Amino acid sequence: MEIIGVSQEAVALRQAYMDAKIVTQKSVTDAMHVALATVSKCSTIVSWNFRHIVHFDKIPLYNAVNMLNGYPAIAIYSPLEVIDYDEEKEI
Repeated sequence: MEIIGVSQEAVALRQAYMDAKIVTQKSVTDAMHVALATVSKCSTIVSWNFRHIVHFDKIPLYNAVNMLNGYPAIAIYSPLEVIDYDEEKEI
């Protein structure tokens, strides 16, 4: 885990999400979460937030704004999509 601070770069990307109306002002923290992960070069967000982050309609919108602003797409999944329950697999 790495703790990162809020940068002007993240604030600008969050505003781009807001301008694109991906989420409303009520969900500005969720937009900041995605922006911080994106500018920090995280490859994946894993979240239980199905309303504003892990949402079928919103994921491509976040990534479209990322691409328009020079950032790569970010993978967004629920925990159930990334946990491997295959007990026969050896680590």
